[in-house]
Amino acid sequence: MLQMFQLKRTFPITVNSGILLIVSAVMALIVANSPWSDLYHSLWEHEISFKIGSFNFFNHGGHPLTLMSFINDALMTVFFFVVGLEIKREVLVGELSSIRKALLPVIAACGGMIVPVLIYFYITKGTPAEVGLAIPMATDIAFSLGVLNLFGSRVPLSLKIFLTAFAVVDDIGGIFVIALCYSSHLDTTFILYSLLVLAFLLVFNVMKINGKWPYIIAGLVMWYCFMQSGIHATISGVVVAFTIPAVPRVKIGNYISNIHDCVDMIPESDKECIILSHDQIHALNNIKSVSDKVISPLQSLEDSLSPFVSNFIMPLFAFANAGVVLTASHGGIEIGQITWAVLLGLVVGKFVGIYLFTWLVVKTGFASLGHGMTWKNITGICVLGGIGFTVSLFIANLSFVDNSQLLNEAKMGVLFGTILAGFLGYIILNRTLPKKN
Repeated sequence: MLQMFQLKRTFPITVNSGILLIVSAVMALIVANSPWSDLYHSLWEHEISFKIGSFNFFNHGGHPLTLMSFINDALMTVFFFVVGLEIKREVLVGELSSIRKALLPVIAACGGMIVPVLIYFYITKGTPAEVGLAIPMATDIAFSLGVLNLFGSRVPLSLKIFLTAFAVVDDIGGIFVIALCYSSHLDTTFILYSLLVLAFLLVFNVMKINGKWPYIIAGLVMWYCFMQSGIHATISGVVVAFTIPAVPRVKIGNYISNIHDCVDMIPESDKECIILSHDQIHALNNIKSVSDKVISPLQSLEDSLSPFVSNFIMPLFAFANAGVVLTASHGGIEIGQITWAVLLGLVVGKFVGIYLFTWLVVKTGFASLGHGMTWKNITGICVLGGIGFTVSLFIANLSFVDNSQLLNEAKMGVLFGTILAGFLGYIILNRTLPKKN
């Protein structure tokens, strides 16, 4: 029941964020191909500073961050922090909390990462575009769940859980790729500083420090150290997320007992009074204090940051990064070999990989389909897995930071692939899901 409640609660946010992402991406495309194109592109080159004396916190190697770098390296760290919180929650109590639960989505996600990479490699082998292998790996949770939720109660809960779980595993794969493949010019001094901060965070865990601010402050320091170390700064968000306590300071049973005791302090005859006594105020303050402690820091941070990430960071990221100039110097649309590699990786590779690996693990008896899952509606879910958008655009930026033409071609592949996967997935699910009574 708790899991069902969480799914119902988060899907409206997912739909809204999906709509905002679409609107932001479309606006970026319109502006980038309008008379305001130069203004749009120059906007992201403005420098961002947060100075304390002569020290600028927002700097990389002594150079101030541009607005684009601030979005991609700072704000997206918050995005990956929330992703890290979601992964930790899934590992502790969700669909990745046991081998039996995790096997089907984990194997499906592996197929959804391997096959797109192979398709991309086959098309781009031996060309400068080869470095973007990881672009079609990840599934955008907000977009894909947003499309799925358009069908409302027609969708079995097991399908929603399956899509969510393998998309989370996709994110884990994307995080590893960013950490291992997009780090350069490593500075051992700042790496050691980062390890020292991590040691402090682990000590906080051992000491059972459940306040959020010690972790937030340490996280900011770690982000700065990662920025200077050469390891991509967004990884610091995931590292810190894994150290956030998932256990509340007060157990729910004790909380309920405490609430009853506090309420009993207010006599029935006084429950209509306007002016409270000192003891009654003390009892109500006690309820407020205990209420703050019954929610774990992990749940509290995820709950408070998710709307900010969904409704601000992701749309801003989309608006900043989806502004592709559609016309090339030859007058045609900016499409190249890498565009087809990304598009086929997302639309064909994700579908084939997820479906094939799911079929293999079920047919070999290592896992079984959940209640309400059929091979027909799984087909639609596998197609939705090709909605790559956020993480795909992010990895494209990392892959072609010094080659604007390849970056534009890769972004075209991400945009076209995402739209096509979403459209085809909707059509298939509309035909395969049970109709409303």
